[in-house]
Amino acid sequence: MKSNSPAQLRLRTAVLAALLIPLNAVFQMQPGLAHMSMISLLYNAVTILFVLVAFSRLIEKFLPKLALSRAELLSLYVAVSLSTAIGGHMCVQIMISVISYAFAFATPENDWQALFWNYIPEWLSVRDKGALDNLYRWDSTLYLEPHIRAWLPPMFVWGCFLFALFSVMLAINFIVRKQWTENERLSYPLIQLPLAMTSGRQRFFRSRAMWIGFGVAAFVDLLNGFNHLFPQLPRIGLTRSRENDLAELFTIHPWDAIDWLPVGVYPFAVGLAFFIPLDLSFSVWVFYLYWKLQRVLGDALGLPHGFPYASEQSFGAYAGLGVMGLWTARRHLVQVARRCMGVRSRVDDTDEPLSYRATVVWLLLSLAFLFAFCHRTGMSFWVIVLFFGLYYMLAIGITRVRAELGSPVHDQHFAGADEMTYAFAGAKPLGTGNMTMLSYFYFFNRAYDCLLMPHQLEGLKIAERAEIRYRRFGGVMVFATVLGIVASVWAYLHFAYQGEINTGWAGEEAFQRLEGWLTHPSGADGSVITAIGAGFLVSVALTLMRGQFLWMPLHAAGYAVTTTWTMNFFWFSIFVSFVLKWVIVKHGGLRSFRRAAPFFLGLVLGEFVVTTFWGMFRIVTGQSTYITIDM
Repeated sequence: MKSNSPAQLRLRTAVLAALLIPLNAVFQMQPGLAHMSMISLLYNAVTILFVLVAFSRLIEKFLPKLALSRAELLSLYVAVSLSTAIGGHMCVQIMISVISYAFAFATPENDWQALFWNYIPEWLSVRDKGALDNLYRWDSTLYLEPHIRAWLPPMFVWGCFLFALFSVMLAINFIVRKQWTENERLSYPLIQLPLAMTSGRQRFFRSRAMWIGFGVAAFVDLLNGFNHLFPQLPRIGLTRSRENDLAELFTIHPWDAIDWLPVGVYPFAVGLAFFIPLDLSFSVWVFYLYWKLQRVLGDALGLPHGFPYASEQSFGAYAGLGVMGLWTARRHLVQVARRCMGVRSRVDDTDEPLSYRATVVWLLLSLAFLFAFCHRTGMSFWVIVLFFGLYYMLAIGITRVRAELGSPVHDQHFAGADEMTYAFAGAKPLGTGNMTMLSYFYFFNRAYDCLLMPHQLEGLKIAERAEIRYRRFGGVMVFATVLGIVASVWAYLHFAYQGEINTGWAGEEAFQRLEGWLTHPSGADGSVITAIGAGFLVSVALTLMRGQFLWMPLHAAGYAVTTTWTMNFFWFSIFVSFVLKWVIVKHGGLRSFRRAAPFFLGLVLGEFVVTTFWGMFRIVTGQSTYITIDM
């Protein structure tokens, strides 16, 4: 492909992104495709990159000026990834349900009007009964004047909130990028595929090993897809974790406490895990089994219900990883602070997306907006500090884990900053107003699989590897964020009014939880706080031990990430990949690893392309199709 041109990056990338992001939002909102953003490496973004690369190679021989450069291709990939995370299953897709549900489903029986309606600002919610009835009745259209009038003001406000929320993340990434990427040289396993696909020498697409891996994964998903349509055809059942549950073998007390031990081999997960450092992939499957054994031990000892509080320990572990990540960056952060104050500093911000001083100003302005927004809703200052402190520490920890481990998942279901704020404070100190707003924040705290911050940092690493100027690339990321918010909100409302998508369950979860908090209030939860503290300490201890003892095989990232719901589907794939990589490296060394790498990248690409194909088939025909990961 032709050499990078910064001018073309600025103009053509913006135009193409403006076309791709709305089209991607439409695809993302189709029935059965909601889980596309729950995996760390987004299959739709990879497939779009695959198509763009193929198109660029095709026209390069005839119209070379129209061929896309590597910088443009990767910028578009990052833009689509960011917009997909924004419109994801645990962000915009449930935001609209959460902010409208309390007024759409209040009844005399649940008495929500008396319980908390007065604590919901009018400018923050949709109260028009006609607009809400039509939304949840699914036989109308967004494009009616009363509907647009009802949704436009609160969507503008929430859009600004989301932009500020994501701006804080991006500013933090701008500050720590140099330390984590250049000084510590974290591995960023998840960017290997897009980098290989856009390599200028095209070795990737000329690799026989890659096409063998592609064929294996494609064959499995095509066969299972046709089996879904024509049950008389055979299928490969090992890819269906729910159907292969080893826990059924453990029926004797206390081993029956294992409850669920699914075994599945997903080609893309095997491929992704191949690029995880061996000690980290070892930690993942070891700690996954460790959590199962804790359940058995707790049942044997008759410990209280909820033990071992795995999600809460995981929360603490992520926080510990975030703290340790910032601690190891402390010298860099001091130099950044000196640069901001105009004092002589050893760090140079000439090539950064923004100067460090401008970045810190942007960070503070974004935080000020979030605090003003929350204060205007009636939240107490200390609750705002506690909630966002917990939220961003968790976000930093997950981002650090993604950069080091490249875990395929990090969902952290039902153990987010909102839940932990309630656990730390209890109902009485919080009061109805604070708890009501924490319920409104449920849409970006129910789970963290769509977290934008890791995608931002990986995008910056891609820019470094592809030698894209950070300042232009930073503009692409901001543009993709704004357009992603707008396109995702529009696409969701468009299809929701037509009855093609429904996430009303999220609003039901949020306000039934609030109802429980108000009608059955509890104080600070000592067990949860203890579990969070234990997770934090274990995470810090493991990190310190790895720094002192080179033989230490366990990593805190494995401890943090293995409590998640979706890890149940992938732990065995990571185990299989670990064994294969260990054998290859043990007997063939680094040379054999490099020779095998295209095969494993092919596994990822083949499954992602065929998964997108079945999604498009579903859109065109309206038929139910095979879903690679049936959650």
